[in-house]
Amino acid sequence: MGGDGLVVTERTRLRRIREQGSHRRGDLDAVLATGFLCHLGVVVDGTAMVVPTAYGVDDGQLYLHGSVASRSLVQAPGSTVCVTVTHVDGLVLARSVFEHSVNYRCAMIYGVPRLVTDPDEKLRGLRALTEQSTPGQWEYVRQPNRKELAATALLALDLDEASVKTRTGPPDDGDSEDAALGLWAGVLPVVTTFGEPVADPVLAADVLPPAHVTSRVGRPPGE
Repeated sequence: MGGDGLVVTERTRLRRIREQGSHRRGDLDAVLATGFLCHLGVVVDGTAMVVPTAYGVDDGQLYLHGSVASRSLVQAPGSTVCVTVTHVDGLVLARSVFEHSVNYRCAMIYGVPRLVTDPDEKLRGLRALTEQSTPGQWEYVRQPNRKELAATALLALDLDEASVKTRTGPPDDGDSEDAALGLWAGVLPVVTTFGEPVADPVLAADVLPPAHVTSRVGRPPGE
């Protein structure tokens, strides 16, 4: 077991630059809470497929959704998948090309997802997906009807088998021979924030964005 109960397996064991890694559940939760987009890796018809998709987290489960006709979602139940979530925090610009790097936070989750069939859990999972990106949106808009629920596949993946890696700080060549070159080195931060809402062109002029949307302006995901 890892620090807070994450399972350390041959797939999640940290082998390179272990000091940047973690098996603490709190670190995993922090990475997941800061985003809403992941990449689902699954083998479909003998070929690896990596699909970008939205996710939500609720009660120790990672929820993914899509059309019931989606090949990746149809194939995933019963098969081991790998889900990654990555946040880029900065470009690390060193004095040599070899020492360039990226400051980032990344989670990698392995497991065999299950298809959610229980109606109550399906609604909870879809609510988690909606609220992950835009808290308050689930109660504001019309919720899915029976036909829409039937057309939607929802997968649930346990968060037990996972690892986290992060890199922070300046380049690693400040004490190398290259420091004498007199070249600028440092970090170029990458900052993601929400911009001003852009209304649907067919929307009536007196229909204004709700407070839970306007409150996100200028703030990064996860806040």
